[in-house]
Amino acid sequence: MTIIASNILDVTLLEPKRKHPAIFEQFDALHPGEALTIRNDHDPKPLYYQLLAERGNVFEWTYLENGPEIWFVEIRRRGTVAEGETIGEITAADFRKAEVFKKFGIDFCCGGKKTIDQVCKEKGINAALLRTELEAGPESSDVASLQYQDLTTEDLIKHIVEKHHAYVTKQLPLITELALKVERAHAEFHPELIQIRHLMHLLSEELSAHLQKEERVLFPYINRLVICKAEGRKPEIPGFDTVERPINMMEMEHESAGELLAEIKSLSADYNLPADACNSYRLLFELLQAFEADLHVHIHLENNILFPRAITLEKSMILSF
Repeated sequence: MTIIASNILDVTLLEPKRKHPAIFEQFDALHPGEALTIRNDHDPKPLYYQLLAERGNVFEWTYLENGPEIWFVEIRRRGTVAEGETIGEITAADFRKAEVFKKFGIDFCCGGKKTIDQVCKEKGINAALLRTELEAGPESSDVASLQYQDLTTEDLIKHIVEKHHAYVTKQLPLITELALKVERAHAEFHPELIQIRHLMHLLSEELSAHLQKEERVLFPYINRLVICKAEGRKPEIPGFDTVERPINMMEMEHESAGELLAEIKSLSADYNLPADACNSYRLLFELLQAFEADLHVHIHLENNILFPRAITLEKSMILSF
């Protein structure tokens, strides 16, 4: 019995429980630009949604033969930056590209739904130059080698909560208290510190409430979707109707947090210290800069990876029942 020949996986010869794991195994072994063709006895559309939910928008799906008895589908791993891909999709597929976007001053988290052409037009950036650097990759990078797209949905949520939510919870009180201390000592000659302290207070209030909504409502629901999918049962209809409603709210709150931090960054002249800065002043700007960097990754993981997965997963389950 030949299951794989000429990179064609005949899933009709596999046990039902082995079909999707075998396809994922073969897909994960593909290099950028390579393709796997699957042969099946029914339309494998549910596989499309599962692959999109668990691997993201990193493949092209082409029907070579569309029934009624046999289906052949080519699944090709994307290898280059496609014309219509968004900033978020590009970063989700390869997080190292976030370094290139940062170099060009491009927001890859809250602005992740824009395409390269859109953002280049807005900022007056040479799109061809940006694409060239994205293909080459960053010259140097201190970004962790972890490819977040490879995490399961449950592990991704756990990572977000244990690393980024915990970081926000720990750092916000420290930064807010330090901002007040520096304001009291230096506001006479640096009045922008008054506004920075005020903005940090607003940010602290907004993010504290935001994290609770995610941890108590949205994330548990997404985890329930994953469990129901694995067990082959229909999830209960939530009070918010579909997952897109709370996700839209979370994305709006992400946008607000990003705007507050951008204003703080502008008031601080990109965290450049004045000549009379004391050690507390220096520490405040260091903590603010680190907080901004962490929040960008934090929002990217939710906006560009977790949320699209959750929406796709829920839709695939609605179609299944």
